[in-house]
Amino acid sequence: MSLTRRGAFAALGGGLLAAALPRTLSAQSAPPLRITITEGVMAPMPFAVAAFLPETAAAAEPAERIARVVAADLSGTGLFREIDPAAHRGLVTGFEAPVEHARWRALGVQALVTGAAAVTGGRVSVKFRLWDVLTGQEVGQGLQFSGGAEAWRRMAHKVADAVYARITGEGGYFDSRVVFVAESGLKNARRKRLALMDYDGASLSYLTDASALVLSPRFSPQGDRILYVSYERGFPRVVVMDLATGSRRAVAEQPGTMTFAPRFAPDGNTILFALEQGGNSEVVSFDLRSGTRTRLTEHPAIDTAPAFAPDGATVVFESDRSGTQQLYVTAAGGGEPRRISFGEGRYATPVWSPRGDLVAFTKQHQGRFHIGVMRADGSAERLLTASFLEEGPSWAPNGRVIMFTRETAGEGGAPGLFTVDITGRNLRQVPTETFASDASWGPLLA
Repeated sequence: MSLTRRGAFAALGGGLLAAALPRTLSAQSAPPLRITITEGVMAPMPFAVAAFLPETAAAAEPAERIARVVAADLSGTGLFREIDPAAHRGLVTGFEAPVEHARWRALGVQALVTGAAAVTGGRVSVKFRLWDVLTGQEVGQGLQFSGGAEAWRRMAHKVADAVYARITGEGGYFDSRVVFVAESGLKNARRKRLALMDYDGASLSYLTDASALVLSPRFSPQGDRILYVSYERGFPRVVVMDLATGSRRAVAEQPGTMTFAPRFAPDGNTILFALEQGGNSEVVSFDLRSGTRTRLTEHPAIDTAPAFAPDGATVVFESDRSGTQQLYVTAAGGGEPRRISFGEGRYATPVWSPRGDLVAFTKQHQGRFHIGVMRADGSAERLLTASFLEEGPSWAPNGRVIMFTRETAGEGGAPGLFTVDITGRNLRQVPTETFASDASWGPLLA
């Protein structure tokens, strides 16, 4: 990574209810701060989140909580280093008050977030500004978000996404959710439920009970549905769940077959899955509207774990047709597959980056498991992690971070969720209430 100071930042719109604030400082000639993310090494940018000011009596607690979530979001990226809030307590006395940039510079701060919150009639509103302390400029235009009192955490993520986007030039990923398999019980008799949480482990809820084994949950691109594999009838079959209503239905059922490893197409209308019949597994696409089924592979080997490219034109999957598990790509309508993995070891669970430039995968080599990435043509392979057992990469909405499952060794070994950025330098565990596995990172919320 390298640090440069160039370019302007586009304001980030959208949110629960969002509005731009009027500027209080005119733009100056010096360029605003910017982190440009490359493959080099850089020290994290020092930043501060001033205590958000309560503008109504009931807003004191929400203001404090929102500021702390914003700071945690930014610190968790590894790109930013927070200056201890105790060092600058009381430096901001009003949202419209002039910022004493010299005092912030003396603390080593480069980027400063100021904000305020109000609670009126059961609704919370939060507004913020981002300042380049070195130049004394406001970066972009202040924004205000408002929503129900229960949505305060989402508003904090929205603020952090806006700050992240203005400093890095990339989209954020904090205002997003993850569906995963929550596991409990002994290792040889784990109970598994589908669970939903914020990207950082907060706001946990359960989507299924533990009466039937569930595996492989996958978000739709629109974030409104989830595909998963259910063993409710004693064998694997793909089920789609509507998150708004909780309704569920099996899809692509066919007597004498088993279906597993599902994923949505970018348009959300087509799905991919592996279909097993007579001991042979093939990759199949299925139109959810018409019920049309298309076989994409036809080979005596095991073809499974398919995933669409972001443009929907190409599919990557794993197959042992060469003698070991390797990665292949084929056209979305079928055709002759082309192998893209050629390193030592076995490759599995491929998934395309939202940007379309990289494919993440699981690799097993010399008794170790790795999460890695390669270009879509198979070149420039890089391994980001290594451990006893890890698998199942899933991309953040901005294509910068990958979430995956890591399991510890031994009789008491347990799975948990971890994230790593595509440089491999910011490995973190996601806090979960139970053991956790098989995460699918959903899109940014509307």
